[in-house]
Amino acid sequence: MRVVFRCDPALVDHLPRPVPARSILPDWLRAMPAKAHSEIHGREIRTVKQCPPFVDAMSHGFMILLPCDVTVRSGVFAWDWGIPEPSTEGHPRSPLSFHVAGQLAGAPFSNGLAAVKFNSFWTIELEEGWSLFAMHPVNRNELPFRLLTGVVDSDRFYDAGINFPAIWTDPHFSGVLPKGTPIAQCFPVPRAAPDLIFEYFDGTHKTAYEKTAAEVLANPGVYRKRFRVKRPRVAPESA
Repeated sequence: MRVVFRCDPALVDHLPRPVPARSILPDWLRAMPAKAHSEIHGREIRTVKQCPPFVDAMSHGFMILLPCDVTVRSGVFAWDWGIPEPSTEGHPRSPLSFHVAGQLAGAPFSNGLAAVKFNSFWTIELEEGWSLFAMHPVNRNELPFRLLTGVVDSDRFYDAGINFPAIWTDPHFSGVLPKGTPIAQCFPVPRAAPDLIFEYFDGTHKTAYEKTAAEVLANPGVYRKRFRVKRPRVAPESA
């Protein structure tokens, strides 16, 4: 799977490139202890830091990054980003724009305020038959916004950038959202609909279930050692 990113040539030296999600795992995950005491169990138990599905979800795909520092004070957003004039007509210069509150009317996540829209400075092209799934960075509840999830057919729509709307969830946030903050976690998904097949356990499946369940209960590292597939590292290519 090749993912091709393109940007305006006048901005190429001013934009942070999208990066593999695994390369910018949050500090709180790195600092989290591997084990913690459980009063219920009466012993040390593993934290989610040692849960491969939890960490793999946070490491999956790539991140779109905030292109410059954005200061937030009393609900007012400001930035000082001295970039050149884009050479492409109709190209944005500001890192943010907005959706009016009425566009979210009736949505349970609407807070009655305008939604922040993170403007895109990279176009994204995928291979035929694949779409781009964009969502809030996984398990990143410390971010003061919540990205709205969307799917874009980026094997066809790739001549213009994708913008990423978000609900600002922390009304008390006051400070700087720094350049490089992950704003969207993205990954390609096949557009073909899956065939859903339902079966009951036969003798072989029942035996396998019982064996695997017993091993998992006896040794929490079974999934990581026997079933988890090691993720390959991403090697960026320059055009």
